[in-house]
Amino acid sequence: MLRARRLEDRLRSLYYRGEVAGGVYLGKGQEAFSAAHGLTLRDGDLFAPAIRDMGGRMARGESMLNALRVHLGRATGSMRGRDGNVHRSDFAKGILPMISHLGTMVATVAGALLARRLRGDLSGTDLPVGLCSLGDGAMGTGAAHEGINLVAVERLPVVIMVANNQLAYSTTNDRSFACRDLVDRALGYGIAGHSCNGEDPDDCLATAQRAIAAARAGEGPQMVVARMLRLTGHGEHDDATYTPPELMAQAKDCVEVACTRLQESGVDIDAMTAEIDAAIDAAVEQALGDPSPDPDHEDWCAYSERWLDQGLRP
Repeated sequence: MLRARRLEDRLRSLYYRGEVAGGVYLGKGQEAFSAAHGLTLRDGDLFAPAIRDMGGRMARGESMLNALRVHLGRATGSMRGRDGNVHRSDFAKGILPMISHLGTMVATVAGALLARRLRGDLSGTDLPVGLCSLGDGAMGTGAAHEGINLVAVERLPVVIMVANNQLAYSTTNDRSFACRDLVDRALGYGIAGHSCNGEDPDDCLATAQRAIAAARAGEGPQMVVARMLRLTGHGEHDDATYTPPELMAQAKDCVEVACTRLQESGVDIDAMTAEIDAAIDAAVEQALGDPSPDPDHEDWCAYSERWLDQGLRP
């Protein structure tokens, strides 16, 4: 959580220095929910992150250096300069590339698990789990509905983690859905629903462990809904002046909550922060020194590799 927060703070600084060509979308306030699920996954599982899942990505082992290289558009990043922020993947760690269209990743995770079923790799009571991250805004899309219905009908080991940060860009919950809580929708899909406090790291972790264990044991899809507040704009281009003051007044910062608890148990948070910042400093220095893509020699896989094999350029 703290690593994700400090890294995103640095990305924000780089953005305002003009070093980031694309947008910067922060997960400030959502790190506990994201990291809890990422920590609970294991090798062989799938993770479909959304734009505010740096915590989950870090928990799954994504390097800070690659996140920086991608945001800075460096040729050495996993996207080779083709994308500037959140669409990166790491298949070796089970992290799928994010599709921008909200809700579509549910069907992507479903397809990956159905493929495993067809290969005979999805049976028993110790299943690989597919984790799909959505927000309250994505839950209002047709793509999310179709995807969740599919995983429910097929009884796939999918966990739908819904971060209700109370703002679908600028639209508040009362204009997004009419049910009491988004977890109520689980009943309609015929799947299990779980709720947790997204501002409480311990509650997030316990709930994530319970839901992922149930999916892994063959108990079917699970939906986990956490309520928290997005503590920043939709992106760094957005000052979020539309956020109701009463929501800001009530909000708690999950990272501050975690740090306070750790300090009370004897952990030296200052030393931990200094260690993380030193690693970020080194990664930033390396990423800034890496080359940008050269369009004269980089095709970005836009064409079939057979052209390259023949020494031709289309």
